[in-house]
Amino acid sequence: MYHRASSRAEEFISHEEILETLQYAQEHKRDKAYVRGLLRRAGDCKGLDHREALTLLECQDPELMEEMFRLAKEIKQKFYGNRIVMFAPLYLSNYCINGCTYCPYHWKNKHITRKKLSQEEIRREVIALQDMGHKRLALETGEDPVRNPLEYVLESIETIYGIRHKNGSIRRVNVNIAAAEEGDYRKLKEAGIGTYILFQETYHRENYGKLHPTGPKHDYAYHTEAMDRAMKGGIDDVGIGVLFGLNSYRYDFAGLLMHAEHLEAAFGVGPHTISVPRIRNADDIDASSFQDGVPDELFARIVAVLRIAVPYTGMIISTRESKDTREKVLGLGVSQISGGSRTSVGGYAGEEPEEETSAQFDVSDTRTLDQVVNWLLDLGYIPSFCTACYREGRTGDRFMKLVKSGQIANCCQPNALMTLKEYLMDYASEDTRRKGEALIARELQGVESEKIRAIAARNLEEIAHGKRDFRF
Repeated sequence: MYHRASSRAEEFISHEEILETLQYAQEHKRDKAYVRGLLRRAGDCKGLDHREALTLLECQDPELMEEMFRLAKEIKQKFYGNRIVMFAPLYLSNYCINGCTYCPYHWKNKHITRKKLSQEEIRREVIALQDMGHKRLALETGEDPVRNPLEYVLESIETIYGIRHKNGSIRRVNVNIAAAEEGDYRKLKEAGIGTYILFQETYHRENYGKLHPTGPKHDYAYHTEAMDRAMKGGIDDVGIGVLFGLNSYRYDFAGLLMHAEHLEAAFGVGPHTISVPRIRNADDIDASSFQDGVPDELFARIVAVLRIAVPYTGMIISTRESKDTREKVLGLGVSQISGGSRTSVGGYAGEEPEEETSAQFDVSDTRTLDQVVNWLLDLGYIPSFCTACYREGRTGDRFMKLVKSGQIANCCQPNALMTLKEYLMDYASEDTRRKGEALIARELQGVESEKIRAIAARNLEEIAHGKRDFRF
C-alpha cells in the first residue's frame, strides 16, 4: 500500500448509482417524448446530468440521433465558434514503476527503450517544437519517484518557460503526471502550469484494480481523489478523461460525468477539459486484446453527447485518432487538438534511432503541424495558439463565468486571430499563409464589438510589423 486508504471516491463515484443509471437509460432510451424533452432542455445550454446524458447516448432512434448531432454542433458553435486550440505533448521520461496492462511503460516491459531527458535535451526538444510554431505543451512522464521526482518536473517547467528562440516561446505548460499530494500541486501552481490533467482510465473500481495490478497507481481512491487535492492546492483548471476501450463505455461515460458533477458541486467549477482517448497499439500492447473497443460511429455519439451534457467544458482529441475521425468530431464538440505530435521521449529533435522506440502509443495522424493547420483552414476553422487567459488570470470560476455569460468570445476570437497571424508570419508554408490571411480577413469582420474589432485590427497590424505576444 503506497497511500492511506480512502473511501471518499466511492461517495462521488458510486458503483450503485452507476448501475442504477445504466438501468435508467435502458428503461428510457425508447421514450421519444422523454428524449426529445431532454434535447429541448439541453438547447438552453445548461447541460444534463449523468442519467439524462447516458439516456441520450443509448437512444438509437435515427431521427432523434440526428437532432442530437445537430444540437451538439449548435452548442459547439455557440461557445467555441470556429476556434480550435493547438497543442503538442512533450514526453520527459518513460521510466515507470506501475504495472498498467494497457501501457508499454509498465515496469515489466523489457523491449521499450527507457529514456529520461536532461535539461539540455529538453531545451533541444522545446526549440524543435518552437520551430514548428507551438506555444502550448502538455508535459508527460511515467511514474517513478526516484527517476522522475516532482523536483525534476518543476526544473523542467522552469527550463521550458525560460527558452527564447527566434520569435518562439512556450507560453503555457500543462502537466499530465501521476496523482500527487496537495502540497505538490501547490508547487506546480507556483511553477505557473496551466491545466493539471490526469486520466482516470476507468471508473470501475474492480476493473481498475485488474488493469493496475502493481505500483502506486493501483490505489483507486488516491488516484480518483487527485483532482480534489489539486483544487485544494490552488490549481483551479483541471482536465479529466477515461481511456475508452478498457471498460464498458456506458459505465465510464457515467463515471466521467459524475466526476465532473462532483467537482462542480465541491469547488464551484467543473473540469476545464475532458479528453476522449481510445486505446491504441503500442510496443507489447495489442489493443485488439481488450474486449470493450469503441467503434467510430459510437465514438462520434460519445463526443456529441458530452458536448451537450457539459457545454462549457473544453474537449481534447489527440493524434491517437486518424484525420477522418478527427474531422468528424471537430464539429460535434472537440475544441483542442494536437498537431505534429511525437509520443516518444526525445522524438522532436530527431535523435532516436529508427530501431529504437520509447513511444507510449502509435500515432494515427502523422501530419506536420503546418499540414494540420492548413487542413483546419480548409475546413473553415481558426487554428488558435492562444494562451492569454492563463497569463491574465482568467482561470477557474472566473473563466467559467465568462464562458457561461457568452463574453469569453470577446477574448477568444481576437486572440485566436492574432496568434494565427503570428504563426503565419513566423512558421507557415506559403500555401498555409495565403489561406490563413484570407480567413483572418473574413473572421475579423465577424467580430461583433466594433471596439474589439478595432483593437484586434490594430494588434494584427503590429504583429505584421514584428511585435509578438499580445494578451487580450
